[in-house]
Amino acid sequence: MQFSNVNRVEIKKKMQSEPLDLLVIGGGITGAGIALDAATRGMKVAVVEMQDFAAGTSSRSTKLVHGGLRYLKQFEIGVVAEVGKERAIVYENGPHVTTPEWMMLPFYKGGTFGPLTTSIGLKVYDFLAGVKKSERRKMLKPEVAIAREPLLKRTGLKGAGLYVEYKTDDARLTLEVMKKAVEMGAQALNYVKVIGLVYDNNKVVGVRAEDLIDGSVLEIRAKKTVNAAGPWVDTLREMDHSKKGKTLQLTKGIHLVFDGKRFPLKQAIYFDTKDGRMIFAIPRDGKTYVGTTDTVYKGDIAHPKVTVGDRDYVLNAIDFMFPNVNITAKDVESSWAGLRPLIHEEGKSPSEISRRDEIFVSDSSFISIAGGKLTGYRKMAEQIVDEVSKQLYTEDGITFPKAKTKYLPISGGDVGGSEGFKRFVQEKKTEGENLGLTEATSEKLIYRYGSNVDKVFNLYQNGKEKAVREGLDPVIYACLQYAIEYELAYKPVDFFIRRTGAIFFQIDWVREHKDAVTKFMGKVFRWSHEQCEGYKQELEQHIHEAIHPIKEEEY
Repeated sequence: MQFSNVNRVEIKKKMQSEPLDLLVIGGGITGAGIALDAATRGMKVAVVEMQDFAAGTSSRSTKLVHGGLRYLKQFEIGVVAEVGKERAIVYENGPHVTTPEWMMLPFYKGGTFGPLTTSIGLKVYDFLAGVKKSERRKMLKPEVAIAREPLLKRTGLKGAGLYVEYKTDDARLTLEVMKKAVEMGAQALNYVKVIGLVYDNNKVVGVRAEDLIDGSVLEIRAKKTVNAAGPWVDTLREMDHSKKGKTLQLTKGIHLVFDGKRFPLKQAIYFDTKDGRMIFAIPRDGKTYVGTTDTVYKGDIAHPKVTVGDRDYVLNAIDFMFPNVNITAKDVESSWAGLRPLIHEEGKSPSEISRRDEIFVSDSSFISIAGGKLTGYRKMAEQIVDEVSKQLYTEDGITFPKAKTKYLPISGGDVGGSEGFKRFVQEKKTEGENLGLTEATSEKLIYRYGSNVDKVFNLYQNGKEKAVREGLDPVIYACLQYAIEYELAYKPVDFFIRRTGAIFFQIDWVREHKDAVTKFMGKVFRWSHEQCEGYKQELEQHIHEAIHPIKEEEY
């Protein structure tokens, strides 16, 4: 089934052709999850996103489906229990985008954690989170910890705990959820900005929105409208004149990326810094990335940037835990900054604020959801759609069933769960090699696209001649064509950031192929010369920002 901006006019017409049961504002993981939950219950649902899907918080996280260990420290027992169990569901429904990763938690003399507190904490965590037997915590002696990760600081090391976290590609997880929602009947469109709410008898009955591609304005009517706009939630509450009581506190987190040869980390590490904050260092695809910071943010919501101070904080943290690496600012290959839309709590520092989600329903029936985490997206969606369902029953006598997403594979996830995926990878690797792909390339495509990899293989096999004519590598052509036809990609930044993650982890590859990709997308979408130049400059700006932090006085 196509999900393409080639059909943009038709998608807009469908959104406006008949009243929806539910309109979702925001195409991050929360909005995608709500759309999927609602569509599977039989609701007529649409999603509008003013940027690209996952362009905000949902592509700028630590890229982990957390089990919630850090909340144990804050005694948020319920959060740990729920988030830990949800993590397993996220994994089983999309094992191609979520992978178990053993995480080491070293403890030092005088540090935040000790042998006893770490052992007890991880054991309680295993119990609360329902961790499977094969992934339960292990305690390591200092010499074993050093053997697993020789780069660790040795002075004062008393041992380490070992537990399982789940790595993910946050943007692709969001896309796979959104694609599944569309497959189940939802309508979804990026680059559509809500510019006003539509009222009838003082109740919100839809939105006025601007298509940021062609400048047209559309009115979309819905029985219920949900504000899942992440960092922009309060902006929309202000539009509804209902921003009262609890408000958002935005905090910024940044990550730095290094070449694996320069920072050859063998083992993912979760460690505390001199000031007691917790930082992750994670090896991934021949790179090592480190973060995150947690600072109150007041700047441009759409474009948070890494500052020199942010960069130096993370570099100092690396130097503290991995002193022999001698990492410097020149070693930073790429970086990203993201915002967390947390619920403000008086007197608490950013790292102490709860990550719980909250639902606000205004007098105009405008429903907003704020806070929460990537891992808990499915439960957040369930709560919101339960609320919508309850209101529709009260007002119109319409009944909808309970949530059906617990055992529903997301797009690309039709592989028989985590166990079936192991067999799937082996079978598809052989198929890829028979097409002339290397084992490494086949595996990369399988983990990126899951059960949708057959479409990519077909595009590769049938598009080699066209790829050469267009000046594209055949593998890049296949991935780009898939992104255009099935993932609503419209701009080069959509492809290089959200569809592939390349701007973070393969920035030289982006530089090499950016012109050919931009030229090809321009032909497909019939861009004017001005559009083509504009989108090219936008990509160049993202590349520049990934490499060059800004000075605080320029912020």
